[in-house]
Amino acid sequence: MSITVPSTTAANAQPVTIPVRYEDSWQDGFGARGWKLDIAGLGADVIAATPYCGDRIPTSVFVHDIVDHLLCGFSLSGYVDEAAALIQLSLRTHSDPVPDYQQMVDEDLIPGLSQHDDWIELLPASLNPSPEDAGDPGLLLKELREKLGDGALRALLTAGFVREGWKRAEDARDHWEGLGLRYPDRGATALALQALFEWMDTTVREQQWMHATGQFLIHREHVTFRFSRPEGAGHQSVKVATSH
Repeated sequence: MSITVPSTTAANAQPVTIPVRYEDSWQDGFGARGWKLDIAGLGADVIAATPYCGDRIPTSVFVHDIVDHLLCGFSLSGYVDEAAALIQLSLRTHSDPVPDYQQMVDEDLIPGLSQHDDWIELLPASLNPSPEDAGDPGLLLKELREKLGDGALRALLTAGFVREGWKRAEDARDHWEGLGLRYPDRGATALALQALFEWMDTTVREQQWMHATGQFLIHREHVTFRFSRPEGAGHQSVKVATSH
């Protein structure tokens, strides 16, 4: 994970720094307009994000990737880390993570289109493959479908997402506070980042910039975004409504 962490946990310490990049049209096979985290190992399959929030959750997917993945110590890939990040999203927004879990089960796992082999960790212990049978996850999945049927397998994998996600909740708290941030303020931090994200996106659209880069600077009491390119493009800060 390529984020810069502060050297102290004291209030008003050096901020957590997260670089981002904007392209009017990404040359990644999707061609979408929007923003991506400028970190190593992001993966070419990540589509550029805009500030759109949807109907259920007041923050965008981009903010979810920062607040529920990076700041909690979870990678942006893998089913287990997504399980954990969606639990964090649920805890800060009271949203239901189960539909997202079931979407991954229905669209990736049961059809045999899994992108990562860590889905095996979602299985109950009684179905864990022995070392000699663990060589081909695709074959294992096919055998499980034949043995259990899609309905039971769907239920077991969904339950595994919940179990593995919740198992990592304390790790998320420890990582967040290890960055010098207050874990109870993560919801307010997310809303502040969303406000900044909307300002950033409005700025590039109004100025008709084709490319831009910058950094989020995340403090306990406020978050800031500074444009790096174009030079002199400015910055904006939003106060975090901290809880005491």
